[in-house]
Amino acid sequence: MFKEQVISAMKEVFKEVPYGIDHTLKVLKNAQDIMEGENISEDQRELISIVAILHDIGAIEAQRKYGSMEAKYQEKEGPSIAREILERVGYNPDKTDRVCYIIGNHHTPSKIDGIDFQIQWESDLLENLEVMRIKNSYDALARYIEENFKTKTGKDFALNRFVNGIK
Repeated sequence: MFKEQVISAMKEVFKEVPYGIDHTLKVLKNAQDIMEGENISEDQRELISIVAILHDIGAIEAQRKYGSMEAKYQEKEGPSIAREILERVGYNPDKTDRVCYIIGNHHTPSKIDGIDFQIQWESDLLENLEVMRIKNSYDALARYIEENFKTKTGKDFALNRFVNGIK
């Protein structure tokens, strides 16, 4: 129920930036695939899906305020926009706090403090590795994947997509 409402709100925020919608839906799909492989509970799946949908929600406001969608500005602007959306749809306030924490730190791996945050990190990273693949050797990419992916499912997806069979 909440997921569809949050997707609708996200699409409204990104209506002028279609690649924002496309990126978000790819990250959501990655999160769903990782959650399936990691056997995540239904309760956690909803929260992780909402984080995936809203993770970059601060990008448009960051661009408007700072002239940049740089990570630090997205992290600064995202939580208040996410909170407003989640309050509007009647999402659980305690879970809203967790969603906002992850959004406010989603480019800061040192802040990862749970499987929900780790899955978001990996889901987003799977999309961002497309750019990294162009700039790095396969060995460097494989090392980066080993260092950043902690779930077996996420690591397998990354290695299969970006390293194995491509060398």
